[in-house]
Amino acid sequence: MGYMENYEKWLASPVLSAAEKDELKAVAADAKELEDRFYRDLEFGTAGMRGVLGMGTNRINIYNVRQASYGVAAYVNKEGPEAAAKGVLIGYDTRIMSREFAEETAKVLAKAGVKVYLFDTVHSVPEVSFGIRELGCAAGVMVTASHNPKEYNGYKVYGPDGGQLPPDAVQTVIDAMNSIDIFAVEYEELDAAMASGKVEVVGPELNEKFLQIVQTQQCNPEAVKEVADTFKLVYTPFHGTGSRPVKEILKRIGFKNVLVVKEQDTPDGTFPTVKSPNPENKEGFTIAIEMAKANDVDVIFGTDPDCDRVGIVVGDAEGVYRTLTGNQTGALLVDYILRSKKEKGVLPADGVVIKTIVTTELAAAIAKSYGMEIMNVLTGFKYIGEKMTEFVEKKNHTFLIGFEESYGYLVGNHARDKDGVVASMLIAEMAAYYKTKGKSLYEALQDIYKKYGYYAEKTMSYTMPGKDGMEKMAAILSGLRKNPPTNVNGLDVIKTTDYQEQTITAKDGSQEPLSGLPKSNVLRYDLSDGKSYFIVRPSGTEPKIKLYLGTYADSFDEAMALIDAIVADCEKQFGLK
Repeated sequence: MGYMENYEKWLASPVLSAAEKDELKAVAADAKELEDRFYRDLEFGTAGMRGVLGMGTNRINIYNVRQASYGVAAYVNKEGPEAAAKGVLIGYDTRIMSREFAEETAKVLAKAGVKVYLFDTVHSVPEVSFGIRELGCAAGVMVTASHNPKEYNGYKVYGPDGGQLPPDAVQTVIDAMNSIDIFAVEYEELDAAMASGKVEVVGPELNEKFLQIVQTQQCNPEAVKEVADTFKLVYTPFHGTGSRPVKEILKRIGFKNVLVVKEQDTPDGTFPTVKSPNPENKEGFTIAIEMAKANDVDVIFGTDPDCDRVGIVVGDAEGVYRTLTGNQTGALLVDYILRSKKEKGVLPADGVVIKTIVTTELAAAIAKSYGMEIMNVLTGFKYIGEKMTEFVEKKNHTFLIGFEESYGYLVGNHARDKDGVVASMLIAEMAAYYKTKGKSLYEALQDIYKKYGYYAEKTMSYTMPGKDGMEKMAAILSGLRKNPPTNVNGLDVIKTTDYQEQTITAKDGSQEPLSGLPKSNVLRYDLSDGKSYFIVRPSGTEPKIKLYLGTYADSFDEAMALIDAIVADCEKQFGLK
């Protein structure tokens, strides 16, 4: 069915309200907008679905949320009556339509005979992941678009382990979605479902259990006590779900001077104080930095709307406030956690640090120096979660920390997704620990570089929206496979790893199979200086191609200059600009 046929179907549907039809009529004269709204169905993948809010098959709205919920019900019911009775936990963040989408999900699941646990207010991703495990649910749903701009929302689905669904389960959801017309999904009114006990509201008891278990992950509570009177930090939840749990955990572990950015401490899906609620962007920390300057603050950090990511800002020796990358924060946490456990004599012999294939190799150098194993997994925290579950089942490794370059960290076995609450607690504690040593976090990072080398990384994102953008992304990846690059910035490509084709190709053309990782549309190129690499990967949740680069040198400036030169040549060769 073409996009105009889809448009006409929606416009003629008796299910749509007058306001929804008015929205569609308002874009009737814009052929490009109309095509983008209706040329495809919003994709449901291993990370669920995410899109711009609005009417249309390629937008997120109550109709495809109902359809996705029908798919989740089919997945749970396929597991049998016991799974349906265990139920599904539904959480939601502060975004526009998040509460409404959560309620629509509950209504569809209730009609399909699946028990529903619905949070009474906004909750973070880690609380949902934890709650699924704590309540013994068969699945979970989190309504969020993470750190995307205000125009977006999304729908993430979790399995019984609290991790995102594996591919076979996702396919069950997709098959069920495809089997029913988007306007034919049946649902039960929420009031009736709650009155009959099909939908149960989850209150603050679960929040308390979550905080108690997060607090057990402290490494040096004595360091916090030592500097509590003088240590200051600034925290911003960027109008999101982190406000309640992060402020509470900092209070519980003894921080006395937590300055909260009041302007960003209100739940507001329009995110009025930032261009985008992304803790990767220094722009969002403008107010926080001014507060820090006025109050002689030790560290600044912020969590994104669903509180699964944390970004930090630290002052250097000259008093300049610098945003740390996800790789730098991850390296600091890896070193701090392993150092603390070693100092206390509790570093396990079978300890493992898990990172994704696009995450800094500095973490590997640090882990190995402590005699710990480093494991690489595909991009996406679900793969870290899968390894954690495997460790528990096989009892063959002790999980220490998992992280990815995109500002997501997890310590502890209470969840199977990124946890901005435990990460915030440990970042604050880590800063306090180094203060007891007379150092700032920035100085601690410089010490790591001096010991292991100046590792530098960069992630470039190239947005390619709409149908044309999807076609361009496909053409770029296809071109790289048909005509692989042989030289970038004067350096030969000595090894090409194709995670989709599961091959490793040497410079002379010889090949060996890639094993141990699932298929994924990702290409990695290692260069002839023996230290530089770049990775090309289309985003799984956004209309972007991402370029990840890494190297190390005798100074940070030298490493970054090399990366910038490689970026420029990649952009020119691959048509990324």
